[in-house]
Amino acid sequence: MASVLVVEDDQFVRSALIRHLTEAGHTVRSVGTALEALREVAQVGFDVVVLDLGLPDLDGAEALKMLRGITDVPVIIATARDDETEIVRLLNDGADDYLVKPFSVEHLSARMAAVLRRTRGTQASQVLRVGQLSIDTQRREAELDGVRLDLTRREFDLLAFLAARPGVVVPRRELLTEVWRQSYGDDQTIDVHLSWLRRKLGETAASPRYLHTLRGVGVKIEAPSPRAPEPSR
Repeated sequence: MASVLVVEDDQFVRSALIRHLTEAGHTVRSVGTALEALREVAQVGFDVVVLDLGLPDLDGAEALKMLRGITDVPVIIATARDDETEIVRLLNDGADDYLVKPFSVEHLSARMAAVLRRTRGTQASQVLRVGQLSIDTQRREAELDGVRLDLTRREFDLLAFLAARPGVVVPRRELLTEVWRQSYGDDQTIDVHLSWLRRKLGETAASPRYLHTLRGVGVKIEAPSPRAPEPSR
C-alpha cells in the first residue's frame, strides 16, 4: 500500500481516482493545481505522485521539473497527450512512467506497483565503491576523493547503475531501459549525460578515468589504473 498524491484539476476524474485508489488500500491526498502539488510534496512525504499535465496554473511538464528540484518521489504522468517526442522529453525530465488518458484505475494501480517495486527495491542501504568513488544509494550521495559530487537525479541514477556493475560493459539499450525507464530513444541522451557526469568526475571522453565508452557496444565504469612510480634518480 502507498501514500499517493493525485494532481488533477478535473473534479470528476479526481474523485474517481481517489475513490478507487482508497478502495485499493492506498492513502490518497489530492490537489487541483501545480502550486498546491509543490506545497504538498514539500510538506508531506508521498510514495508516488500521479501528475496531470493540463493544470490551470502551470503546465504539468513545468511542474515536473520543479518537483524534481525538491524531491525524488516517483512521478507517474497522466496525460491526454500521446505525442512520442513529448513522452520521451517527460521521461528525460524525470518522470518515472506515464499513462495516456483514458486509462483504467486497474492499469494505474499496476503501473504504480511496478514503479514502487523499482524504487523500494533500491532503498536498502548500500554504499558502492569504485576506486576513490563512493555512492550511497540510500542517501543518494556520491563522493570522489572524499568530496561530495553535485549530481542531478539522472546523473546519480546513471552513475549508481554503472557502479553496481564495475568492469561490466553495459549496452546502451539496457541503460535506456533501466536508467531512463524507456524502451526507445537515441544515443544522444546517454552521451549528453555521460559528458556532464565526466565533467564532474574530472575527466573527458578523450582522457577517461572512471567512465569508458566502447564504441558500438556500451559503457563501463572501473577504477583508474594505479600510476606507475616515478623512476628513481
